[in-house]
Amino acid sequence: MYAAYHSIAPSRRSLGLILVLSLHVFLGWMIVSGTARKGYQLLTHPMQAAIIQEVTLPTPPPKVVLPPKQRLAPPPPAFIPAPETPVTTTSTFAVEASPEPPAAPAPPAPPAPAVQEAPPQPAQPAHVDMAIVCPRQVPPEMPRKALLDGIQGVVRAQVLISDGIVREVNVLSGPRVFYAAVRAAMLQYQCSHTSGEVVATQDFNFRVQP
Repeated sequence: MYAAYHSIAPSRRSLGLILVLSLHVFLGWMIVSGTARKGYQLLTHPMQAAIIQEVTLPTPPPKVVLPPKQRLAPPPPAFIPAPETPVTTTSTFAVEASPEPPAAPAPPAPPAPAVQEAPPQPAQPAHVDMAIVCPRQVPPEMPRKALLDGIQGVVRAQVLISDGIVREVNVLSGPRVFYAAVRAAMLQYQCSHTSGEVVATQDFNFRVQP
């Protein structure tokens, strides 16, 4: 036994002694600092088991896509009646006088059979151009009623001229509101002196200009 004990290498014995001394020092330090007591309490403390229940979250509802908001038109402004004011008509008017074109000569009629001669008829006045026989003319005035009511139209009138003076005015067609203005204007015409009586026709275009 002694030979076997002495056969162990001195280095191994020294290492064993160092390990034993280190273990005793460590155990002593644990006892002094209370670490051993805490470790014993942890080992002897009853273990508690907690049951964790699985929670199933509900499926979220599908998202509802709302249509884009439409821009509404602004409400119309409130109606405010305008104060009553007297109406003043400032419309301008234009009267265009156009002479009637001379009538085309009628074709010669075939010779008629001899019949009993009728009593002689009075000679009819010749039809002439108004612009030639009466170079100086006075334009008619626009009646106020026609301006207020917005009446327009063409008036045709025929005059009888004798010795350069308008003797008679006959209105043939057109709105009656202009008759008096046409007669008053044509009676002021200055015509050339001609022998006998002549007839002339003239048109007047009464229109309201905006």
